[in-house]
Amino acid sequence: MANGETPKQKLGFTIIKNDPTDGHKGFGIGSLSLENVSPVIIDIEEKQAFIDIGAMHAKSDVERGIKFTTNREDSAGGKPYWLVWVTIDFREVGPYFAGVTACEMVVNREKRRGYKILADHVNKMDKSMKRKIIVDHMDDESKKVLAEFLKSHNIEMWENSEEQLRKDLTV
Repeated sequence: MANGETPKQKLGFTIIKNDPTDGHKGFGIGSLSLENVSPVIIDIEEKQAFIDIGAMHAKSDVERGIKFTTNREDSAGGKPYWLVWVTIDFREVGPYFAGVTACEMVVNREKRRGYKILADHVNKMDKSMKRKIIVDHMDDESKKVLAEFLKSHNIEMWENSEEQLRKDLTV
């Protein structure tokens, strides 16, 4: 910076846990809260589902140490996964799974390469937060795994969820 200018402060998205304003008006208004979104990873081959909060910042155990590209061939022979964004909301009957969206991911540990389309992951997280259900492109076995995982997590939330979720995950 020339002539003693100071750099301008950059404002980006702030990921926070609770209400950033706590009632006051000012800095933090419009910040994005991801408090009710959880990333569920489905290991397609092992038929297992688990929550890994690190996926919120693309730092899940599955993603760690992997260079991702948008070219499938870079991760040929890798292990397939689904990253499922699950948003929880509340209504009169109680909490429910409001948004559920799935993204594809392939990881080749041996090559330390992976395939994913980051824009798709971000857009699907956004759609989940907007209470959309997008799971129809998942394979049947993974749908079963996800349904069982959600039921075992909280059967009441499963029953309180939209009929579309239960229908789309029924094989």
